[in-house]
Amino acid sequence: MSRPVPAVDALIATYGAADACAADLLCDSHDPSAVAFTVVAADLSAEDITYGELRERSERGAAALAGLGIGPGDAVATLMGKSADLVVMLLAIWRRGAVHVPLFTAFAWPAIELRLTASGAKAVITDADQRAKIQETSAAVVVAGAEASSPDLALTPLLARQQPGIASEAVGGDGALVLIFTSGTTGAPKGVPVPLRALAAFRQYVELGLDVSEEDVFWNAADPGWAYGLYYGILGPMAAGRRNLLLSAGFSPELSFKVVEGFSVTNFAAAPTVYRTMRAKADAGTGPFHLRCASSAGEPLTPEVISWAREVLGVPVRDHYGQTEHGMMIINAWHDDVRTELRPGSMGRPLPGWSCAVLKDNADEPAAPGELGRVAVNVAESPMMWFRGYKEAPEKTAERFSADGKWYLTGDAGMVDADGYYFFSSRDDDVIIMAGYRIGPFDVESVLATHPAVRKPPWWAPPTNCVAKSWRPTLSWRTGPPAVMPWWPNSRPW
Repeated sequence: MSRPVPAVDALIATYGAADACAADLLCDSHDPSAVAFTVVAADLSAEDITYGELRERSERGAAALAGLGIGPGDAVATLMGKSADLVVMLLAIWRRGAVHVPLFTAFAWPAIELRLTASGAKAVITDADQRAKIQETSAAVVVAGAEASSPDLALTPLLARQQPGIASEAVGGDGALVLIFTSGTTGAPKGVPVPLRALAAFRQYVELGLDVSEEDVFWNAADPGWAYGLYYGILGPMAAGRRNLLLSAGFSPELSFKVVEGFSVTNFAAAPTVYRTMRAKADAGTGPFHLRCASSAGEPLTPEVISWAREVLGVPVRDHYGQTEHGMMIINAWHDDVRTELRPGSMGRPLPGWSCAVLKDNADEPAAPGELGRVAVNVAESPMMWFRGYKEAPEKTAERFSADGKWYLTGDAGMVDADGYYFFSSRDDDVIIMAGYRIGPFDVESVLATHPAVRKPPWWAPPTNCVAKSWRPTLSWRTGPPAVMPWWPNSRPW
């Protein structure tokens, strides 16, 4: 039975209002006895957090942030795994009117430092096992747990000293909620300001794209250090008032099967890598399975995964497409109102409120059906679109839009058939897709540089890293990689 979903105009009016308040919309307006999150440990023990508990604890967190001198518009970073402390402090940040800066726990210090510096973060909240990564910084450091070494602050006693009841700040629909960094073609990662009105699109995807109902046991397995996990594992479910499972342990296909089976998950979202590894360890899943929806995002699905899921899990996996700058926009939706039959290899059709096209390679006009070109968004005809530009990067922003501003250019190549189904081809830059996450060369270099086997640059290396100076061969999905890398000694064909 189809469940009603707010129309595009209604969602935009709610989350784009001049007096919109994130804490009210994400938490305080919901039933305080309803469960917001279930945090699952590796041994499958679980802790429920109700909206009432989340409100009380996040009010203490907001008071603690205020005591650190953090006010509306200030940036606060988190270097944390999926936990109760994470969701409490995220809501505390938004309750204070501050801006959240997510840090992926696999980052090395250079990637962390870049984001802290570029955002001007006044504080960073970190798990104890991540603290060693944080080197010299002007930001206050708050460590989750009961103890911390001076001058750090321990989160547990810090919250215990506060009183709930602090007033929530209303930043309005255009106020910044998140500053998330996306890796681009060359140079440093770019900051994407996410306004509060983006919650309209996030909620729509949860309800219309994923079809998460009040009766569902929903599990988005993505990490909230990246867009899909943050937008649709934290923000979207909270906006819609839907519970999400948060697995605090590291990923393994065996544990994934245990969670799906043990918690009777009915609605599952994950990267294709998760499904592929579960398929490779299919003997770890004995069932029974209760899935009615399974969704994938981050990279194209392969046909064998879809077939395996239909046969073993009982449902096909539906492929969804989006970007950090927009969230999900072209999808194979689950909700009855927009669901269509699956077409092999297709990432689906645009959600309501989105108008997309495939443009010709040599002109900013739509290509013919079946012709390979550039996937783009029609800005004026996409009221759900919230991205307006990168933080303090006008040149990079300009690269993303056509000269007349009509089109946002995704940087992805693809085609659309005569019935409006889109098909992904490839990226037209050197972004790396790892387990569904898009990672730039800078972040890869940051991790590689920490390994003791990596030497200092030899005499023939450039004065700074090759990524920052675009010192690399030009790669293109149109031409393919060069046969030889001329700038590398003793280069060989790829």
